Amino acid sequence: MTRPAFATHEVFNQSPPLEDVDLYALDRPLQEAVAAFGGAAAQAELSDFGRHWGSAALAARGRAANENTPKLRTFDAKGNRRDEVEFHPAYHELMAHSAHAGLHNSTWTTDGKAAGGAAEVIRAAKFQMAAQVETGHLCPITMTRASVAALASQPDLLASTMPVIGTRSYDPSLAPWWEKRGMTLGMGMTEKQGGTDVRASMTRATRAADGYRITGHKWFMSAPMCDAFLVLAQAEQGLTCFFMPRFAPDGSVNAIQFQRLKDKLGNRSNASAEVEFVGAYAIRVGEEGKGVRTIIQMVQLTRQDCAIASAGLMRSGLAHALHHARHRSVFQKHLADQPLMRAVLADMALHVEASTAAVMRLCRAFDRMGDDPLEAAYMRLLTPAVKYWTCKSAPPFLFEAMECLGGNGYVEEGILARHYREAPVNAIWEGSGNVMCLDVLRALSREAEAAMAVLEVLGEASHGLPGARETATFIAKAFRRADGERMARLAVEK
Repeated sequence: MTRPAFATHEVFNQSPPLEDVDLYALDRPLQEAVAAFGGAAAQAELSDFGRHWGSAALAARGRAANENTPKLRTFDAKGNRRDEVEFHPAYHELMAHSAHAGLHNSTWTTDGKAAGGAAEVIRAAKFQMAAQVETGHLCPITMTRASVAALASQPDLLASTMPVIGTRSYDPSLAPWWEKRGMTLGMGMTEKQGGTDVRASMTRATRAADGYRITGHKWFMSAPMCDAFLVLAQAEQGLTCFFMPRFAPDGSVNAIQFQRLKDKLGNRSNASAEVEFVGAYAIRVGEEGKGVRTIIQMVQLTRQDCAIASAGLMRSGLAHALHHARHRSVFQKHLADQPLMRAVLADMALHVEASTAAVMRLCRAFDRMGDDPLEAAYMRLLTPAVKYWTCKSAPPFLFEAMECLGGNGYVEEGILARHYREAPVNAIWEGSGNVMCLDVLRALSREAEAAMAVLEVLGEASHGLPGARETATFIAKAFRRADGERMARLAVEK
């Protein structure tokens, strides 16, 4: 497109837009990881996905969804409660594209069983590419996908919801989930007095003829226009997981009241609400008093997606840094040919390749955990460790990427400023750094023999790398120390 010229100067020595590209074809580490971990047969499918999500059109949708943030409509003009959140059309378009690609359900069979094969690896490759374009809308996508693992604790509920979860349709209408072409699910655990300590929940559940009635609040409940939520509340036998739909069985709007939307650093396309339940209808999921055990199956999958999304954000940061360096000249040489810049870019590329390999290896463990006890142990031990390392490293990495572009990386017209604001949420959501380290410590103490076997596998996989075996030995010793909790962060970082 021909652009009007300035009267005072000519614009040159600026990189062209990085758009209308195949995100998969440009990402050799991702291609190699997919092939190494069982997904080679999906290369053409992933390339189609990469071209679609690498288009200028979807990049524009991502920008529009973040510039036009969700709006809360608590009441209508007559003072009646609405409790609705309005999203920009670009957000709905992104949701539809992700749903069409099966990012919310492709790892499950139609009856809610693990799909097996390389379903996790293939889906993760798509998720990582989508995260390079817009991550906020992926919050309800990942919660919907992960909710199936928790719903499995209530087979009758899973059987009734899976035909709607299992479609590849996105239906944003406000209607009972059983009347819709597709549905999304969210989750609510955090309260004002306790985030990490979910057992401190003050929300109460009382039995009713048709299920339970829940009274209380949630301090953070993302994607509040989901069709149903998995929430924790105190029942007679203790903390319990519940399925809370937007509509009660009689078709009336459930008593879920939105107080306000959070004004967040990033993740701005996605709404996060403060919510009160005023005797809201809900169905128990799993046993009473076993709420944490029930919902942790969901949390493992959302933690996995936090790591995948962080790897995607870093990949995008690297791609934009490389693109700029190849087109920008300084002192008669392209930045990409300057020795110090080459060293910085090489270091960044190695970090992205390591992150991609780590998350894809973790996804293979999710694919195989049902058939291989060692892979199941790998999943339990490495999910918090990979989330910790990948998500923690994303913000400083993206800052480095912005530096590569200089002032152009710092302005909101570009994508890197948005990525930088987005990155911290993955480290905070579903357990921040200390929580992840303590989860690794618990996994080691509860399954010591399996954990040592996993460490041995890691040592063998890194054979030949300087200090690899010594590091594995240090980790094993650190977690066996009497002050293992104090050493947990250092050991996980190793």
